[in-house]
Amino acid sequence: MLPHWDDLRLFLAVARAETLSAAAKTVRKDAATLGRRVARLERDLDVVLFRKSPQGYALTEAGAQLLDRAEAAEAAMRAATEGITGPDRDAANAGLTGQVRIGAPDGCANYVLPQVCARLGAAHPNLDIQIVALPRVFNLSRREADLAIGVSAPTAGQLTVQRITDYRLHFAASTAYLAAAPQLTHIRDLAAHRIVGYIPDMIFDRELDYLADAGVARVAMASNSVAVQLNLLRQGAGIGVVHDFALPFAPGLARVLVDEMSLNRSFFLIRHQSDTRDRRLNHFAELLVQGVRAEVAQLEAKA
Repeated sequence: MLPHWDDLRLFLAVARAETLSAAAKTVRKDAATLGRRVARLERDLDVVLFRKSPQGYALTEAGAQLLDRAEAAEAAMRAATEGITGPDRDAANAGLTGQVRIGAPDGCANYVLPQVCARLGAAHPNLDIQIVALPRVFNLSRREADLAIGVSAPTAGQLTVQRITDYRLHFAASTAYLAAAPQLTHIRDLAAHRIVGYIPDMIFDRELDYLADAGVARVAMASNSVAVQLNLLRQGAGIGVVHDFALPFAPGLARVLVDEMSLNRSFFLIRHQSDTRDRRLNHFAELLVQGVRAEVAQLEAKA
């Protein structure tokens, strides 16, 4: 028996949330009803789609195969809906509507996306934009976000990747700290200074392991948040690596060892492959990429 689209929609919610309670919130049904619908789908298909445990619902091999097909059906449904035009459709296309959730590392989320998204919101007043700032990689297959910005290009999964822009980082410290600190002329002088950086075992992407390039072994003041690191530096806690685009938001910080060490990294736009036929998301993604490129260039020019 072929499953109904509504059953596939509920299956997708459970597969992405991995628990009935979390999935129930997204589809606005109670968990017991959702559990019955999943059980009915398994009976109709005569397969086990989930391994159920106290920790949640994990896809079986059959469930993973159905996930791929259900996501393809979801993308086709979106494309079919967007192909319908009414008399005012062309005028409506001038403004994006609905909700879009962006996942981003907190450096980008704190110092770049607010300006970009504020401008997008002003230009598209019926568009709801959500920024999720987390120091980890987003899982787009589970729909944690509609699109994500990353600091490296993923090589696995059904994803599309687009380089947005390069950005620069340098060592920086507060002028008050530097006035009282030991000499700082060469990279080797860092050994005499307190270092601010990431908690080593919480670095979620090798591109964020900035201090390894400088041979720094000890991080005296650490956080998994870029914003916290920046505020530690502003309080005179030591020396750390700072995004150039964040420096305009941190008066009192000065770049140091600029000739000794300059890092270049990139932001990438990451999307689920099944969304590439979604014209609304395509339009939003295009505007987002343009906005991030322009904002990073403008902020770095002020650094």
